[in-house]
Amino acid sequence: MKIISKNNRKNSFLNETSAYTGVYIVLIGILISSILITVTMGSVDISIKDVYEIIMYKLFGIGNAERLSKGPVHDIVWFVRLPRIILAVTVGIGLSVSGVIMQAIVKNPLADPYILGVSSGASLGATLAIMLGIGVFFGSNYVGICAFIGAFAISILVLTLANVNGRANSTKLLLAGMALSTVCSAFSSFIVYLSNDRDAAPTIMYWLMGSVAGARWENIRIIFPLVIVTTLFFITQYRTLNLMLLGDEVSITLGTDIHKYRQIYLLITSIIIGFIVYSSGIIGFVGLIIPHLVRMIFGTDHKRAIVLSALIGAIFLVWADVLSRSIIQGSELPIGILISMIGAPTFIYLMISKSYGFGGNG
Repeated sequence: MKIISKNNRKNSFLNETSAYTGVYIVLIGILISSILITVTMGSVDISIKDVYEIIMYKLFGIGNAERLSKGPVHDIVWFVRLPRIILAVTVGIGLSVSGVIMQAIVKNPLADPYILGVSSGASLGATLAIMLGIGVFFGSNYVGICAFIGAFAISILVLTLANVNGRANSTKLLLAGMALSTVCSAFSSFIVYLSNDRDAAPTIMYWLMGSVAGARWENIRIIFPLVIVTTLFFITQYRTLNLMLLGDEVSITLGTDIHKYRQIYLLITSIIIGFIVYSSGIIGFVGLIIPHLVRMIFGTDHKRAIVLSALIGAIFLVWADVLSRSIIQGSELPIGILISMIGAPTFIYLMISKSYGFGGNG
């Protein structure tokens, strides 16, 4: 029988840690490069020099204030391109991390941030706002705010329903989410059918397909710190998340009752999704494909899966947004359609080429 010494185990751990640190550095480099490249891309031809001069002035106060603080070029770079890219990064991180957490909560690799009815709740909220004018007192952002309220309200209802006649578990959460998702979708369709408003229906459809075109610094200042803080929080919870994959019985045997953690994580994730829906509409598939891809390649340890999913999700959404703006000349393809067109075939390929489930290399 082969005996592994403490030094060998230590060297193996150090080598593995160094390898993942290298992967993190490479992905961070790709993300930063993606931001720097895509900020120079757009329908309006602006020199790379002007783009970076404006950014350097706005961030660090370097340059000619009179020339760089105003004008059409300044407005395009600072109020259109850069916030759009930063929002894409934020949404990519938020959806991917939420996908990791949702898959652990329901112990199902097919889960994504919208599997528990969050998406349908947001859709119902948006439909009520657009078709019936509910929430107009919230101001110009009333559609997004109503969508946020709908998403969070459904999450509370899912938890309440799953805890009826006993404590919630992964199966009851999944079934409750699917049931409420169906109810919300039915009510949304019913409202659209009854209103017979031909002008509002396309607005709903476009909003439900998702877009980061409406990015504004006011929203980003709220959603970006929220997504980063919650991501860091979930990284600290990797041990509990790993236990969730083993099931309730095994977790209790090991001395951890994951029931309360599952509910806390669901509520936190719902808040993230609610803010993402508020700022960019509904963008599906990212929370499904990115975490599943990460688990297949890097293994199931949440300490790494969360960080890797966040970085890869951010990179993916930045370039998906670029494609959505450039794939059709003179028009913009809703990013939700584009991601589904890319993600569905990719996911089918991954399922065929790899063993399905929470398996991986770890």
